[in-house]
Order: sequence, then structure tokens, then C-alpha cells
Amino acid sequence: MNTTQRADRAGETTREQQVLARIAKVRARRPKVREERITLAHGAGGKATHTLIEAVFVEAFRNPVLEQLEDGASLDTEAGRLAFTTDSFVVSPLFFPGGNIGDLAVNGTVNDLAMCGARPLHLSASFILEEGFPVVDLQRVVASMAAAAQAAGVQIVTGDTKVVERGKADGCYVTTAGVGLLDRPLRLSASAARPGDVVLVSGPIGDHGITVMLARGELDISADIRSDTAALNGLTARLLDAAGAGVRLLRDATRGGVATICNEAAVASQVAVVLDEKSVPVRPVVTGAAELLGIDPLYVACEGRLVAVVAPEHADAALAALRAHPLGEGATVIGAVRDDPPGLVLLRTSFGGTRVVDLLVGDPLPRIC
Repeated sequence: MNTTQRADRAGETTREQQVLARIAKVRARRPKVREERITLAHGAGGKATHTLIEAVFVEAFRNPVLEQLEDGASLDTEAGRLAFTTDSFVVSPLFFPGGNIGDLAVNGTVNDLAMCGARPLHLSASFILEEGFPVVDLQRVVASMAAAAQAAGVQIVTGDTKVVERGKADGCYVTTAGVGLLDRPLRLSASAARPGDVVLVSGPIGDHGITVMLARGELDISADIRSDTAALNGLTARLLDAAGAGVRLLRDATRGGVATICNEAAVASQVAVVLDEKSVPVRPVVTGAAELLGIDPLYVACEGRLVAVVAPEHADAALAALRAHPLGEGATVIGAVRDDPPGLVLLRTSFGGTRVVDLLVGDPLPRIC
């Protein structure tokens, strides 16, 4: 390498360090909602959502459990360790290939409990119905919920129903909450990732978000694709049986997709997550639709895929356990955890370069769950 080449390389390194320093400075600012009114971006799972949660909800309700910002709360009680979570579902359209708002509501809450390492037990279900909503559609939604609960091995044991005036809702909204038993001596957390850990995903990503988007019929695109909505508690149990304490983090890749999970882990653990674009499993139909929509599949929601961060000595056992289950047959290693640059997610592209995978401000696919 001659003198000019060394100078160019040094200049590139300096510019890269300056960019990383600016990103770190912005992230270190205290969260503040600058908008005067709520926008769709605030519900999309990206930067706007994180800012809203931290600046409004965490600020008002602050306590050690809430501040962990996990998928569910892990609670030590006299009756034992419990996991508790809640979620609301406003997907549009209500019915889409592979599922509907009913099974989505059950599976989503079961999965949040499973990502805590819990054994899901009981759910509540609350409905907000719009005047004029067809009873036959409500019966279809409820039947799907009952079937999904039975498949997941949980019971819906309480609930509530409200009806609002015509035009004041969008047919049907569902809120579910769930409790489960934490009967394993594990503490899964976004802050538990360590340099050397391996990042796995349980199958192809982006199926759900693209399915819902195409089901709206606004783009005049037809494709043979179905939502991946499914309860992951059986898959998670198989993984934890095989890898045990080697599992650092579990998350289901819903709003914001795989990219958001990796960013949450990188920031909470102050590590770098380095992904390999060639290793990320994406169906060709999802890739094609995402290209037409101008979005990155890494940010597209799944409803039946999990991301796991696993200690390197347990990676082979974890991967084998996932692949042995029907919902994890397409599991693969997509990246690794490094110590530098802390707090960032990097993607090694198929062209041989590297780019930062940051949190999006909003989401190009609103109301997908």
C-alpha cells in the first residue's frame, strides 16, 4: 500500500468515526415528543414509537419492571415467577390470507409470553366493536380465537366488550392480555447480549407484513403468499430445552421487523450486531413485493418468527432444536454480536460493503397487527 492509499484509508476511517460519533450523540439525547399530535409513525415500532414510549409512558409510570422495556413483565410473586403482557390489534383488513385479527390477537400475546421464557396459561380478550359490524364476521373472528387458543394450549378466561357509534372505529379492535409461568431459571433480556454471541432467526421473514399490505388491494399486486401467524410457545420450549442458559434474548419479529429487534439489543447491551445479508432468509415473493414497495424486508413484520441471541457454544444445539420443529424448519444464523461499534447494527451487504441498519422513524406498512 503506497502513501496515497494509506492516506485515503485513514480519511475513510476518520469519516466513519465521525458518522458513528454523530449517531451516538443523537441517541444519547433525552427522548422528547416534538409533534403536537399523534401520527401513524408513533404506532409503527420505530424511532417515533420508542420516543413516545420513553418520553410519555415510561416517564409517567416509571418503575424498575417497566424500564426494562421487554415484550412482557417478569414478576417475582409469592406464588412463583410470572410473566404478564398485553397487546392491542387493529390490523386492516380484518381478514387476510393465512389468518385474521382473531388468531393474530391470540398468537401475538402467547408469543410475547413465550419470548419472556414463560409457559403461557391464560388470556383475556377485550373487543371494541363499531355499530353496524356484521355479527357473522364477529363469530368468525371469535371462532379463530378459540381455535388458536386451543392450538397454543391456553384458555381465554375473562374479557370485555364495548360498542362505539358508526364511523368511530374500523369494525373491530381486539385487546388481549396474558399470564404465564416462568418455570425456568432464566433471565432473557435485550441487555444480555455479549460479544461472540450468535443471532438466529427461525424462518423466512416479512411474510405477514407483505401479505396484509397486498390484501388491502391498493397496489394491484397479486402474489401467492400467506401470513406466518402462529403461536411460538412450542418452538420456544424446544429451543430452551436444548440451549437453556445459553439463550440470551428471544423476541418475535413483529412491528419494525428483525432490524428493530437487533437495534434494541445493540443499544440495551451496548454491543454491535453484525448481520449478513446473504444469510437472511426471505422468500422471493417477499423480496419482489418489498422492492416494488421500496422497503427493506428487515423492517417488515412477521407474526410467526422469532429472533434469538445465543451464546456461541450453544448455537449449534439451538439451531438444531429450531429446525426440528415445524415452525422452525427454515431457521438459520443471520449474524453475530461484536463489541464495536457499540449500540449499532451493521449489515454486510451482498455487494461486499457494510451499512448501518438504524431504526426507522415510522413504518411504511401501518396497521399490520
